[in-house]
Amino acid sequence: MITDSFDNKTEEIIKVCKNEDAKKVDACILTFSNEIFQYVLEAFDCAKIGDLYSSNGPKPIYGFAYKGKEFAVYMSFIGGPGCVGDMEDTMSIINTDKYIVFGGSGCLNKEIARGKVMVPTAAYRDEGTSYHFAPASDYIDVKNSDVVAEFMEEAGLPYIQGKTWTTDAPHRETRGNFEKRKSEGCISVEMECAAVQAMCDFRGLNVYYFLTSGDLLDAPKWDARMEKNQKKHTQHDPGHFDIALELACYVTDMELCKSEYEN
Repeated sequence: MITDSFDNKTEEIIKVCKNEDAKKVDACILTFSNEIFQYVLEAFDCAKIGDLYSSNGPKPIYGFAYKGKEFAVYMSFIGGPGCVGDMEDTMSIINTDKYIVFGGSGCLNKEIARGKVMVPTAAYRDEGTSYHFAPASDYIDVKNSDVVAEFMEEAGLPYIQGKTWTTDAPHRETRGNFEKRKSEGCISVEMECAAVQAMCDFRGLNVYYFLTSGDLLDAPKWDARMEKNQKKHTQHDPGHFDIALELACYVTDMELCKSEYEN
C-alpha cells in the first residue's frame, strides 16, 4: 500500500546529486506562474545559473542580487512529484537550504477574503509523493509556518493561518471530501505542500510557504473568482513575487542574526 512506501533502511537507486561547489545563494524562490516568471526576468538583472533537465526540455535557474543578497529563481512543475523532483535537482546547481514556495490555491472557507495571504500550518496528505519521504500520517506539519506568519505581521500584510489539503487530483475534489477537510480546519486546497514539506524534512531543507486564495469551493457551485486575463489578486499577480522576495530577505537576515548571536 502507498502508506507503506517510506523506506529509510535501504539506499536510493537514483541518488540526489548534492554539489557542495555549486553556486551559493541565500535562498531560492519557486514560482508556478509563467506570468510571474517573465515579470522577474524583466524586473531584475537576472543571470542564468544552470538548467533543470527533463523530457519537457531544459528549465533555466536564474540568479539575481537584491538588497546585498543573492537569490535564485525558477519556474516549477505543477504537482507534488514534479515540484519535489525539481527541488531535489536544484541541489546540483545551487547551494542553499532555504526555499520560498508560493502559489495559488482553492479556498475552502467563504469567510476568507479574496486576496488574503494564506499561511499553511499543516497539510493533508492526499497525494503520493510525501509517503516516500515520511512515515504515513494524515497530516504533516508545515514547520516554518510561524516564521512566515511573523513576517506577514511585521510587513503589515493581511493573512490567515490554517491547514491545507494537498491533492493529486483536482478534478476529484468531491463534495464529500471537501466537507471532511473543511471540518478538520483546512482553509485551502493545492497540489504540492505536503510533498514539498516531507521532502524538505527528509533532505534537511527549510521551506517557507504561503498561498494565494483563488477559486472558491465553499459555494453551491464552483466559483473561479477571476475575470478573463486577470492577474491582480490572482496567483499570477507579480505582487506576490515581491512578497516572496521580501520573505527571502527576512529569513536570510533572521539566520544571520542567529549565527552572530551564537558566535
